[in-house]
Order: sequence, then C-alpha cells, then structure tokens
Amino acid sequence: MSCVLFVTACGSRGDDGGGEDGGTPVRPAAVDADFGDLGRICTSGTASGSSVQGVTDKEIRVGVVSDVGFTKNSEFLDAAKVFTSWCNDAGGINGRKLVAVTRDTKMLEVRQRMAESCRDDFALVGGGGALDAMGVRDRLECLLPEFPAQVVQLENQGSDLQVSVQAASPKHWAYEGFYTWLTKEAYPGSADAVGIIGGDSPVSKGHIARTSESLRIVGANPSYTELYPPTGVADWTPYAQSIKNKGVKGLIFHGDYNSLAKLEQILTSMQYKLDWIDANSSAYTPAFLEVTGDKALAFQNNVADLGGFHPLERADSSPAVKQILDLYAKYAPGANVTFPALKAFSSWLLFAKSAVACGDTLTRRCVYETAAKEAAWTGGGLQAPIDLTVRTGVPVTCFNVEQAGPEGWKPADFGATTGPYRCNAPATELRGDYGRPVTLADVGKSMDDFH
Repeated sequence: MSCVLFVTACGSRGDDGGGEDGGTPVRPAAVDADFGDLGRICTSGTASGSSVQGVTDKEIRVGVVSDVGFTKNSEFLDAAKVFTSWCNDAGGINGRKLVAVTRDTKMLEVRQRMAESCRDDFALVGGGGALDAMGVRDRLECLLPEFPAQVVQLENQGSDLQVSVQAASPKHWAYEGFYTWLTKEAYPGSADAVGIIGGDSPVSKGHIARTSESLRIVGANPSYTELYPPTGVADWTPYAQSIKNKGVKGLIFHGDYNSLAKLEQILTSMQYKLDWIDANSSAYTPAFLEVTGDKALAFQNNVADLGGFHPLERADSSPAVKQILDLYAKYAPGANVTFPALKAFSSWLLFAKSAVACGDTLTRRCVYETAAKEAAWTGGGLQAPIDLTVRTGVPVTCFNVEQAGPEGWKPADFGATTGPYRCNAPATELRGDYGRPVTLADVGKSMDDFH
C-alpha cells in the first residue's frame, strides 16, 4: 500500500543522530521557523541567566515519557526528534537548544523514570504512558510541569501543573457527542443493543463504567459487557458467539486493535454484521488495517472519534498537517505520522511558544502560566480550538468521526459543522464517583512553592 494512504514519511529509517539522551545536533541550514497559523515558534538568541534545573545558557533538557520498552512503539520519541530537530535548526528557544530525554517507563517503571525526570528535567513534554497515574504524585512533589500528548488515567487527567492539548474532564466522558451521533442519528436501531468489551484491568474497567453511564445519558442501553484477559485471548470465538446471541448491534471496544482485529475476523466468518464498531482512536493507524484484513474491513463498519484533531489523510486541506508530513520526511524518514504524534506535536508547539515568550530568564512557572493563558489553542491548525485557561472540567465540545474500509481510513458523514469538526457537542456531568485528579494540596504543596 502507498505511503500516501498510510501517511508515512517515505524513506529508509536511519539513526536519529541524537545520542543516548535523544538530543539533536545543531544544523547550520536555515529553515522556516513558522508553523501553521502560529507564526514563528523557535528563534535564535543569546539567552542566559536562568538557574532552573534542566536549563543552561546552551540547552533545555525536557523529558519525554513513553512505554516504548514495552510497546516497541516509538511515536512519541519520533515526534520529539522531529520537533526538536526543526526547532533547533530554527535557533532553538531564544538560542537554547532543546534536548529531548527519553523516559522509557517500560509500562511499569513509571515511578523510576519520574524520579529521574524530577532530578534532571526542566519539564515533561509530548509523551504519555498507559499507567501515568503511578507517577503523578511524584511529579507534583518535585513541582515538575507537564505538557503531555496523552493522558490516560483519571488521577492524572487534569492534575495540577499539567497543560494538556486534548480536551478532557474527569466529570465528563469525552465521547458523549460521538455516542449521541451513533445511537440517535446514524444508527438509531442500535441504541438498545450496545455492547462493551474491554481488558480486565483497572484502566479499562474505569473506562467501561464511564462509557456505560454516558450511554445511558444519551438514551442508549449497554446490553452486553465483557472483560477479556489483559494477557490476550487465544480464541475469540466465545466472545463473538456471545455478541451474536445477545443481538448486539453496536460495539464499543476498549482494548488493543490486534485483539479487535481477531474478534472482527471471527464475527465476519460467522456472517454477523454489527451496525457499527467503535474501534477507538488507537486503531486509527495503518497497522489496524493490515491486521484486520480487507474482508473484515469491508464487512464490518469500523468508526473512531478523533476528538477534534484533523484527519491525517486529509492533509491537503490542512497546511499544518502537511507541514508535519514534510518535517517528518526531512528529520525522520520512514517514521509513521500517527494520531498520537499529532497530539505530541501540538504539545511541543505549546511548550516552545510559551518558553520563547518567557525570554532569557526561563522558569517553570512562567512557561506553565503562559501556556495556560491560551484560550483557543489549535496547534496552528492541527485541532479544533480548546480553551486552556480552564484548569479542570473541560469537556470535549468538538469531535470528528473516521470510518475504516479496505481503502483505508476516511472521514465519515457525521454532520461536520466547523471545517472537519462537529462542535457544540453535548457534555453532561457524570454522577458516578470515578475518582479525581491529583492536586498539589494532595502532596502538601501549593502554587507558592512553584517557581
């Protein structure tokens, strides 16, 4: 299949040249420092005077959290490499070079990597891990600001000293607008027969509980719920048979796309076609299409909500997405530009723009507070506007739906109202007690301690 279809920066993948820490060499060639509609992001200068951890007159060290040692997925590290290479070529942060340091949690070593970041880094930027709640208290105790690409667990979602480019709220479920469209407009006959399957883990169980309440809010009925072992399933036939026996018409899958692909292949072999399958945004990748296969993709109806980020396959209508593809082709040929990579790049842009605005005497508090003043952040055109001035409880108000088939992913006909997005989505506060994000007060700190 073509590189255009899979949104890949074509070419052979080479050494990143960044050394053990993932830093990037200084390249003399002049580059365009503008991005999207943000204007100039990085710039040269003779910065000096900061005595903050991770900052010298020459460089700024930032940590990039990733589960790469477990998942073997380098998308956050690729995004860090591309952004820092481009930014440093453009002069850096007022002359200081960005050095991205990989903090590989290997899934379970979250606290160990957080301890290292607390010891050495200026901030955390453009990363994320599946068990991110394990490190949030440590991060707040050392007053380390975070600009994540991905936030997973509720304890970290909207936690203090965090500015996230993706709208989320512990009091709302992000997919209410999506579910409303699915069960009331697109496939109303599925409303009373929605199934939910997820891995048997605390993260998935929390997602399933919030999904169930959100479905009831929009008038749908979660008629079938099932957990599967996180270690994997040898044979998905019993799950497929249960889905058929229960008459499930819409399926929400909280799990890995390899498992979903196997389930869909069995459902297809049984000739059981659902009205829709929410494959979730982690399946918005070429790999899902490959493992699922054309037969199941043609028979089943896979959809996913990108939560207000521009579709990758429509780069021709987004100068910002097109620019990222060009930057990947230059700095990381062969690396996939993924949905999480888009979020990571938006996070890097937010951090860099804010850091440049803080001038020579760079402080964590200045960068954090400058970023938190963005009232309509779009990442230069990568996403629908999000108000970062609201610290907690920011529900998703814009969504966009993708649909998968043998030809690839493409935007569904979901009633877009604002460019590729549908905005003013409903956002009803959940009543269940699912926990809350960690605050500075929880670790005996306050903003008076943050400098």
